Amino acid sequence: MAEEKLKTLDGLRPGEKRTVMDGRIIIFSFTRTGTELNRKLCEIMGGTGRVCRGYTVEKYAGNEIFAFPGDRQKLIADNWGRAAFIFIGAAGIAVRYIAPSVKDKFTDSPVLVMDEKGRYVIPLLSGHIGGAVSLADEIGHRTGAVPVHTTATDVQRKFAADVFAKKNSLLITDRQKAKEISSAVLDGEKIACYIKYPEYSLHGTIPENISICRSISEAEAYRYRIIISDGPEKEETDPSVPGKNDRMKGGTLLLKPKNITAGIGCRKGISPALLEEGLERILKENGLEPGQVERIASISLKKDERALTEYSGKYRIPFLTYTAEELAGVRRVTSTSEFVKSITGVDNVCERAALLGCKNGILIQGKCIENGMTAALARRPLEIHF
Repeated sequence: MAEEKLKTLDGLRPGEKRTVMDGRIIIFSFTRTGTELNRKLCEIMGGTGRVCRGYTVEKYAGNEIFAFPGDRQKLIADNWGRAAFIFIGAAGIAVRYIAPSVKDKFTDSPVLVMDEKGRYVIPLLSGHIGGAVSLADEIGHRTGAVPVHTTATDVQRKFAADVFAKKNSLLITDRQKAKEISSAVLDGEKIACYIKYPEYSLHGTIPENISICRSISEAEAYRYRIIISDGPEKEETDPSVPGKNDRMKGGTLLLKPKNITAGIGCRKGISPALLEEGLERILKENGLEPGQVERIASISLKKDERALTEYSGKYRIPFLTYTAEELAGVRRVTSTSEFVKSITGVDNVCERAALLGCKNGILIQGKCIENGMTAALARRPLEIHF
C-alpha cells in the first residue's frame, strides 16, 4: 500500500516552508482547574488520532501532563508552524508566549484560547489557513464548549478568499489581493470568478457575492476577479475603451490548483539539488509551479532515497511509495525500459507512480529523462467547493 509521510497546506512565497498541521496539539495550562481540563482535552483529542501533549507548572504536573521546560518560548518556537497550540487561561498569556514566533497567517501555527472551566474556545491566530477555526469547532462539538469566532467573514458568514483557497487546495499567488477581495466582499461588492481549466465541477451553493463568469472578458466587468488557472493570467488594459482601466484597478487574484502528482524514478544516491532542479524544469515546461505539486510518488525501493525524502521534507508534501507489483497494475504507459525492469521489477516507474498517486488523475506529462532521474506528471480532476 502507499506510504504517506506528511500532510500539508498550501499558499506560499517561493522558498517559504508551508504551515503543516502534522496532527499534534500542544496544550498549556497554569492552574489546578485548568490542568484538569488539559488532561481531559489530551484524552479527548488524542482519541481522534492526534498526538496531544499537555504542559503545566511543576506543582500540577503528573498523570501524563508534563512540567513546563525552562524555556517555554523555545518549546513554542521549535514546534511553530507544525503543531497547534491551546492555552487554557487568559488570552494575554497566550499573546505574550507566542509573540516572538508570530509571522503571518500563512506560516503561523493555529493558536486557541480556552477558559479553565471549558465554557468557551476562541481561535486566536491562524484561524483559516492554519485551521484554528475548524479546530475550535471540533473541540466545541466534542466538549460542549462554545466556539467564539471573531473574524469578520465568519461573523457575517461571507466569502473569504483564503478560506476558499485552502478548502479547494488552490495556491494563492498574491496574498495582498486575497485580503483586498475579502475586504471588498465585506463591503458588499460582487466578485467575479472565472475558471480557466480543461475540466472542472462546481459543488455547493455559490455565495451571493460571487459571480461565476464564462470568459475573462466577462470577468473584466468587475473591479475584482478570481481566476482559477494553471497559467499566468495577465490583466488586459485598453486605453481605447473608456472606463476599462478604472475597472481593472481592483485587480485579479490568480489561484493555481494544487492537484499534481509527480512520479519520480532516480539513480541511487542522486543529489537532492540535482533531483529538485530536474523536477522543476519539467514542471516549468508544463507551465506549473512547484507549489502545485500535492505529492510525489515512487517505487518502494526508493522510500529511503535521500533526495526524495529531503524534497518531501523541504516542501512538506507527502511522499508515497508503491511496490513493483502495485506499479505493474497500471496497464498503460507511454514507454518501457527492460533495463529499469531488471533493476526495479517494473519497466516504467515514474508514469505508473504518478498515476497511482493521483486518484482518478490523467497523465499530462509522460516520462521525461533528466540527469540521473525520470519524472512524469499526473493531474487530479479539479473540483471547486463553495
